[in-house]
Amino acid sequence: MSLDLFLDDSELVARIKELKKERNAVILAHSYERPEVQDIADYVGDSLELSRLAAKTDADVIVFCSVHFMAETAKILSPQKTVLLPSAEAGCPLADMITPAQLEAEKAKYPHAAVVAYVNCSAEIKAMADVCCTSANALQVVNSMPQDEILFVPDQHLGRFVQKQTHKKMILWAGCCPTHQRMKAKDIFAIKQEFPDAVVVVHPESNEDICNMADAVLSTSQMLRYCQASEAKTFVIGTEMGMLHRLRTAMPDKTFIQPSKGLICPNMKMTQLEDVYEALKENKHPIEIPEPIRIKALRALDGMLAVTPTR
Repeated sequence: MSLDLFLDDSELVARIKELKKERNAVILAHSYERPEVQDIADYVGDSLELSRLAAKTDADVIVFCSVHFMAETAKILSPQKTVLLPSAEAGCPLADMITPAQLEAEKAKYPHAAVVAYVNCSAEIKAMADVCCTSANALQVVNSMPQDEILFVPDQHLGRFVQKQTHKKMILWAGCCPTHQRMKAKDIFAIKQEFPDAVVVVHPESNEDICNMADAVLSTSQMLRYCQASEAKTFVIGTEMGMLHRLRTAMPDKTFIQPSKGLICPNMKMTQLEDVYEALKENKHPIEIPEPIRIKALRALDGMLAVTPTR
């Protein structure tokens, strides 16, 4: 057994910093990751935001503390860099809810529809899409398409959120985020009774009835900016619990409340400091994408960035 297993957190952090310097690496952490993983990262944010930041750095290695599709996105945008996923088992149930074969069959049903793929999907699905979108820019991307019909995959709730704001005909794939599904309208109602002055902010992956109860429906990056700009002091945050650490770190003078104990993503909590250390030390879990798929997926991402070039 390696003595590395007995390092305490402070020693681990010191070793991680040493290895990061040795390997000219950058560490990224999604806002849903464990607090100690967010704290060791060079950048914390949402998946596309982080991938774009990493692509602009001169780092040779990207350690992406996240789930598989997010690390894939970083590799799509930075093919010349080594992209490491510290926990190989960290997948995304939402991304797994549509396969290339299923999308191919759905495209055959709607040959005149443009395929808009939420970035929470595999590289193969991105490669089959006309364009990608994020939860922050989905409406703008959908409205930018010349087609009147939009086949939106894989998240039905984000698609429905867009559907209410566009004249396009939206064909929604029945995927969903299991974590956001665990939050119920009764949770929001109860928390509003307890904190009547709190501002309720939820993610568009939430159920429609929850979105209807919220003061704002925003992506994680938008949540941060919204709370920073708001004069309110108390917020109910309807998304994965890791986001509260990011908000509390950025705004220690404000109060952030989790409306449901179910708002925890097991996959986002798989990565620990030991995994980050081992990824850097042993080059663990590099992401590889066949070049033909990467090029097509990049085209879909570039199409999105042409519509909304900044976050």
